[in-house]
Amino acid sequence: MTIPSQNTPTAGKTSLSGLTPLPQWGLILVQGSDAKSFLQNQLTNTVMGIEPTTPPSIAQTPGSVRLAGYCNAKGRLMASTWIASYQSTHSDDLIFALFLSKDIAASFAKRLSMFVLRSKVSIQDVSDQWIISGCYSNTHEIPELNNTEEDFGLHLPDVLVRGEAYSRILLAHKSSNANSNESTNMLMQWNSLEVLSAIPRIVLATQEQFVPQMINFESVAGVDFKKGCYPGQEIVARSQYRGVIKRRLQLAHLEGTYDAALSAPGVELFHKDDPMQPAGMVVLSAPNPQIAGRVDFQIECKLEALEHREIHLGSIDGPVLKIDTLPYPLLEI
Repeated sequence: MTIPSQNTPTAGKTSLSGLTPLPQWGLILVQGSDAKSFLQNQLTNTVMGIEPTTPPSIAQTPGSVRLAGYCNAKGRLMASTWIASYQSTHSDDLIFALFLSKDIAASFAKRLSMFVLRSKVSIQDVSDQWIISGCYSNTHEIPELNNTEEDFGLHLPDVLVRGEAYSRILLAHKSSNANSNESTNMLMQWNSLEVLSAIPRIVLATQEQFVPQMINFESVAGVDFKKGCYPGQEIVARSQYRGVIKRRLQLAHLEGTYDAALSAPGVELFHKDDPMQPAGMVVLSAPNPQIAGRVDFQIECKLEALEHREIHLGSIDGPVLKIDTLPYPLLEI
């Protein structure tokens, strides 16, 4: 599968000084002669066809970047990750870089390590030793990396905002090589673009809450139904082919005073027709830096409740979310 809405950026002269640190992102490095086959057996998407990138080049084509998930035995997502592979300068082995939420990186790396057994695989959570940064642009230029061996980067799908496409680059560099700018405005813009992409990211508060299709994971090319087995694969496949998914990810927004606690991932949603049972939860949210007082949301919600609207945030008496249009079509289930 290819990633939707991903344009290939052109070479440019943007330097690392134009980056903003992303404290919510972490990095796991997987390498060894069995790394590819090991990940193939663990993740919802195939890694066999990922085209290797040679640093300092950035993985920037659909063939060199994958979105994937990791499920428990019940088919619930424990992690989501952006993956690219890089050619090591010290051996013939590939290095697989997994960009994911920092608050789940250590536990995810530990869980993956439980299944290594006799495989020749090394799994390292380097989230505290490496800095993850992001840059965005409406010119579709890519940054230059400072180090030829120890910087990894990948291009995320573009995000359309008011008719203008923004490209996004995730970069990982060792702390000693870091040259990023602390910028609240840049971080707010990055977070806003991530929410508006409608591509979910699993965080600690939403671990084991969603079968992939509940948050449109198959519609954003995070699941390959033709690959081999992985944890939870039978349930994910059954959900797809038997049409049992009654919940979906949707974009929404509120206008008013920003309440960080009320907008956080994991906050439950309610609908008047069934006030005693949550109708869904917040997946991600971010204040909109372009519209004062507006907060954008990714929400997971019952389809029946979405059809009747009036989705309340936090409680049945909470503010009503205004539902927005998704930027991509949903695959039919």
